[in-house]
Order: sequence, then structure tokens, then C-alpha cells
Amino acid sequence: MPKYNNPRKTWHYSTEFKIRAVKMSYQPDIQSNQVAEGLGIHPFMLSRWRKEYREGLLQGDGKKRVGLSKKRISKSQKKITETAQLRAEVERLKKENDLLKEWQQYLAEKHQNDLDLSSDTKKPSE
Repeated sequence: MPKYNNPRKTWHYSTEFKIRAVKMSYQPDIQSNQVAEGLGIHPFMLSRWRKEYREGLLQGDGKKRVGLSKKRISKSQKKITETAQLRAEVERLKKENDLLKEWQQYLAEKHQNDLDLSSDTKKPSE
């Protein structure tokens, strides 16, 4: 492992700077990579700050956080969504089953026609 003769420079950012960066990254028209590039920081650092902000580890002056409104889905809404998904799945499976039945009927008819044709071509031996 290489030795470093000079200690590496570590940048320390204020909490306000971090919070401002996180809030900028939550704006709808701006990607977090653009924010990181504009501020001259690595995107992974901004990602870490965003995580800390979500978890409440980054707190500013006690004001309410902006841009983190997560939709809370109630149990009834989850059930409705799940029911709709299950109904769609049932409908798809019914269509698939009907298609397979039609295919089976087609194959049976084709097989019967093949049997009829093969019996017609054979001449009775006299």
C-alpha cells in the first residue's frame, strides 16, 4: 500500500451548505448530478447528504424540511391497488386459457382431418 508523504486535504462543509445542496437536488427540474457538478462536489457525497437529510441526521435551524413529501398509502389503498392488479392478472390468465383451448381444439380437428384423409387414400384390399 502506498504511503502518502503529504496528508490528504479533507474538505469540511457547513450544515447549512449541505442542507442547501440537498434542497437544490430535490427541485423537480434539476438532477442531483447537475447540483453536485455545480457545487464542485462528488455526486456520491450529495447522495450521502440526501440520505442523512431523509433520516434526520442533517438538521438546520429547526425549520420544516422542504421537498420530502412522501405519499403515505393507507392499507385500504394498498388493498384496492392489489385487488386491481389481481383482477388484471385473472383477466390475462382467462384470455391465455381461452387461447390455449382454441389451440387444442384446432389441433384436435387437424388430427381428425389427417386421420380421415389417411383412411380415404387407403384402398381396400380385394
